[in-house]
Amino acid sequence: MRVVIAEDAVLLRAGVTRLLADEGIETAAAVDNGDDLLGAVLEHRPDLAIVDVRMPPTFTDEGLRAALAARKEIPGLPVLVLSQYVEESYAVELLSGGAGGVGYLLKERVADVADFLDAVRRVAGGGTAIDPDVIAQLMARGRRNPLDALTARESEVLGLMAQGLSNTAIANSLVVSHGAVEKHIGNIFSKLGLEASAEEHRRVRAVLTYLGR
Repeated sequence: MRVVIAEDAVLLRAGVTRLLADEGIETAAAVDNGDDLLGAVLEHRPDLAIVDVRMPPTFTDEGLRAALAARKEIPGLPVLVLSQYVEESYAVELLSGGAGGVGYLLKERVADVADFLDAVRRVAGGGTAIDPDVIAQLMARGRRNPLDALTARESEVLGLMAQGLSNTAIANSLVVSHGAVEKHIGNIFSKLGLEASAEEHRRVRAVLTYLGR
């Protein structure tokens, strides 16, 4: 796997690069601003871009805007946002911009190396990894809700799916059987009108629907 990292904090950028190297993941480029991120992505065509939200020159939303621009140039480019902040408008656009390969983790909550590496591999593989606090903030936005038909337990299962948990992990979290989780997920797909398709990953589409997009 090859990644491009965009992070203006030198120590964090170096730390992530070293951490990935220890796992056999190559960092094709490590940059400190949005313009260089876009250039590096176009040059190296990585398997994943790991992006901070706030970078020079204004330290507002350069990272996310660059990530969105990169996904327009390379549709489906997996992007994992690693930030101290939830920039709602751009986060919504990023999360709704394709069928998977997106993640948004808050730095202060990334305390476990194994969890971070799992998120890296999951997003690079086309899945999702969304911090629960990010989900909570996006869910607080006023929006139409296609999820009213779901039961409380189905909504709970879908929320755990949005965090990137596997069926087994969901079963362990809710202390229910694996079969019960599969049944809930089948009901979710049915109620959201997500029919089986070779062109669409229903699990990811269900997550994007959950996030209100």
